[in-house]
Amino acid sequence: MKNKIIVSISIIAILGIAYYLLFTMDEQPVTTEQLLSGYQYQPINDIEFKMEKVEERLFTFTFKSYDGSLVRGQIGYPEMTAVRYPVIIGVHAMGRSFPRWWTDSLKGRPTVTRVNEITKLASQKGNVVIAIDARYHGSRKDPERTLQSIMYDLTLWGDKTTYQEMIMNTVLDHRVLLDWVGQQENLDSSKIGVVGYSMGGQISLLLAGVDERISKVATIVPPFIDDRVAMVAPKNITHQLAEKSSVLMLSSDDDENSSQQENLFLFNAINNSNKKHVEFEGSHILPVGYESSLLEWL
Repeated sequence: MKNKIIVSISIIAILGIAYYLLFTMDEQPVTTEQLLSGYQYQPINDIEFKMEKVEERLFTFTFKSYDGSLVRGQIGYPEMTAVRYPVIIGVHAMGRSFPRWWTDSLKGRPTVTRVNEITKLASQKGNVVIAIDARYHGSRKDPERTLQSIMYDLTLWGDKTTYQEMIMNTVLDHRVLLDWVGQQENLDSSKIGVVGYSMGGQISLLLAGVDERISKVATIVPPFIDDRVAMVAPKNITHQLAEKSSVLMLSSDDDENSSQQENLFLFNAINNSNKKHVEFEGSHILPVGYESSLLEWL
């Protein structure tokens, strides 16, 4: 009996050490100054923005980002006319792409995140909606560096650099996009909101935290990110959201990417007097109709 107890204690100790090595030893907290510095970029005079009409009030576009990378996206205008339109920037989930914001299915696969329904609501309220492909997604996929390989490195002992750079550079792509928005006479640069689902929710919080041009932010089921990749952990930038007109967070009570406790921790870390948290029953894919929770925010 004594030997069994010793063996059990030894196994628990080994598992504890393994957990420590895998999930805590590599954590490297960052200061606000370090984080904000990491999202600085050198604006360029000509981003070679090119637009092509898809249909009435809907256009695809390309532009060159701060590092010369080609960015593809889409912009949709509402039916109602205005001298200057408020703007909603949509940020897609991991493994998705910008067209999801305008279609209920793509290549035979349904848009389970229902972000296309958010676009409909935003358009009905007179907003221009803009979305781009994140790095390593959609038109920017790299067959030599798949998302699966990037995530494998993130969760094991692999090099986490690519994941961190993917998120950071996508935030910077959006900052370059904001440069363009600010130059358009028909777009109201004082009313720019950003909303994202899952990885998009993570990116939305980061973008809002580092760029004062974002006036409001909505984050939908953002994954909880710890300090193993501190530069892309929203919890490290939420204190920068005090000046936003509103912050909305949607989560679920059984999300495989973040626990209820982690969601509450993230929400409590948001420094904003006009913040709201709505929790749904279910998993990472929110139930049909969840999008109506964004009506007031839009």
